[in-house]
Amino acid sequence: MTRIERNAVEVHGIVKHYGETKALDGVDLTVREGTVLGLLGPNGAGKTTLVRVLSTLIKPDAGTAFVGGYDVLRQPKQLRRTIGLTGQYASVDELLSGYENLYLIGRLLDLSGKEAKARAAELLERFSLTEAARRPAKGYSGGMRRRLDLAASMIGRPKVLYLDEPTTGLDPRTRNEVWDEVQRMVGEGSTVLLTTQYMEEAEQLAHALTVIDKGRVIANGGIEELKKRVGGQSLQVRPADPAQLPEMARALQESGIPATFSAESALLSVHLTDEHQLTTVIGVLGTRGFGVAGIDTKLPSLDEVFLTITGKSAAPARNRDKEPVA
Repeated sequence: MTRIERNAVEVHGIVKHYGETKALDGVDLTVREGTVLGLLGPNGAGKTTLVRVLSTLIKPDAGTAFVGGYDVLRQPKQLRRTIGLTGQYASVDELLSGYENLYLIGRLLDLSGKEAKARAAELLERFSLTEAARRPAKGYSGGMRRRLDLAASMIGRPKVLYLDEPTTGLDPRTRNEVWDEVQRMVGEGSTVLLTTQYMEEAEQLAHALTVIDKGRVIANGGIEELKKRVGGQSLQVRPADPAQLPEMARALQESGIPATFSAESALLSVHLTDEHQLTTVIGVLGTRGFGVAGIDTKLPSLDEVFLTITGKSAAPARNRDKEPVA
């Protein structure tokens, strides 16, 4: 039986101003059920503001948005029961233990006492917090609080989960644990809207990407689709004799093929503009008698896509969106 694809999140023309600042300026996006949408953009692009709107934490000035079939403006109470949210900063009750934090949230989400206990224990184990489960959260390290906050957002198995830069500040092992849990939830049918500054994270988790800048959507599509749209393929040639790199580049340029080389990586690079250029490059190098140790083609990295689309560098994760707090 063919599965009918539906949108878990639909956003149409969302606008949000803070005085003269246009945090969101007519944003449109959709997220398919059971998928991860990576929301990328430079600091201050509007990512966190959009998450706040879709979480019913702030009201938009114009536009409409539906999450899980519920209207953000007209059905906020029903919508809140279908979502989970991890913001940029861990928000846990410091006087309660890790276990008590999770159990309390489970009960607030109408899990039975037995279900809340089981789910809390499950997530404490998954996020390597079992040993600290009975200790007050105020004694947790920053990374431990972050993991507890992530567990709290997942305890009710939300239909739609918002993750706003979820792994900032986490060590590589914990980051992988978070990725595994997100993939597990998506496999069970949850939908995720992920904002991140880590391109590796977007490639690991996202099925599609939306890039926003200055409150507007400037690109969207699948990861491979965006890579092809931005730069096409590049050809990398490893010479048998690295000392010949300058001569090889000169030979190609004399044949009308722009080429660059890196002495450090010992590679010759050619941007491929059509499918026949690969054969031409190999022919020129062979005719001139250059030995080739290896040839490879690659699409641009997601970092390169981001740079090309936004014209800005991906800022370190610690420099988060400087958007007004609602």
